[in-house]
Amino acid sequence: MSLSSGDRFARWFREIRQSTRVDLPLLGALVLLAMVGLVVLYSASGGNTAQVGNQAVRLALGFGLMLVLARVPPVVFRTWTPWFYFATLVLLVIVVKFGEGRGANRWLDLRIVRFQPSEFAKLALPMMVAWFLSQRVLPPNWRSLAAAGVVVAVPAVLIAKQPDLGTALLVAASGAIVVFLSGLAWWRIGLLAAAGAAAAPVAWHFMHEYQRNRLRMFLDPESDPLGNGWNIIQAKIAVGSGGLLGKGLMESTQSRLDFLPEHTTDFIFAVFSEEFGLVGVTLIVLLYLFIVARGLIIAVHARDTYSRLLAGSISMTLFVYVLVNGGMISGLLPVVGVPMPLISYGGTSAVSLLAGFGVVLAIHRHRRIVPD
Repeated sequence: MSLSSGDRFARWFREIRQSTRVDLPLLGALVLLAMVGLVVLYSASGGNTAQVGNQAVRLALGFGLMLVLARVPPVVFRTWTPWFYFATLVLLVIVVKFGEGRGANRWLDLRIVRFQPSEFAKLALPMMVAWFLSQRVLPPNWRSLAAAGVVVAVPAVLIAKQPDLGTALLVAASGAIVVFLSGLAWWRIGLLAAAGAAAAPVAWHFMHEYQRNRLRMFLDPESDPLGNGWNIIQAKIAVGSGGLLGKGLMESTQSRLDFLPEHTTDFIFAVFSEEFGLVGVTLIVLLYLFIVARGLIIAVHARDTYSRLLAGSISMTLFVYVLVNGGMISGLLPVVGVPMPLISYGGTSAVSLLAGFGVVLAIHRHRRIVPD
């Protein structure tokens, strides 16, 4: 009996997957998301082809690095994890002393290349926590939790001193996700959450004034509509004015008329919301959720505990980034300067994110075929 065109395509797709051993659905979703990001950036930048070209170069570099890392056996990552982590700590110490940037010491300029060491921490930290916990009895006891807390706290504090509180919190969250995935009991999670809430007044004391203002504006942005509350108010206007179907590509008045600040970086998703409306936002969120789900499926079928914890953390960290940025532009969370993954322009975040998913693809490539 002859095969239908759909059956032939399905067989061809299975043969490609088996020959490459790359998770094509995950790779395809990441490519699609990056293409959407370039289109949105073109619109948000007012047709600035140079800016779009720069972002395309970063994405090409990121995908190239991802495919290279996808071919590395996870045992190599596990072996080099401590060295990668401590090298990242050294770079974070150096950037605190000798870094540069606009209002914060976040960049290291080596003349040949200029980069943010905090981007390395986004991968080095979950790798180190996964490496540490994989060598201990799980779920972890209080002693293991305390040691893991030190592993998380050191890079997070160094990043916060730049100052870059948003990145510090998200880097810490990537380590906390590893601990959560290790099977931590809910009563321990409750105690740790209560301890974190109790420490909030102490954290307030160590915050910079602009960070305190962001929290104040989150609670009442209308108290300073032309000053510190401007960003949140304009972002909410952009999101709300998109309606169900949006105004269409290149039709965002909030970015066109320069009402919306940072409309190609932190607030680019507000531009997307205005131009594509609720339907567009729903579709892009579903695409993000698909990527996260594929990563978690890969984690479930990983060969060892280290790989399971690491793949799960990288995938869930993407979800946290989307949640924080989406909450930020809609006024549900404070403004913390977190980009929307693969859509926001600038920095090296796209490269570090794709590098992380290169590790996930490597874990898939060497996955457990037969249950142990």
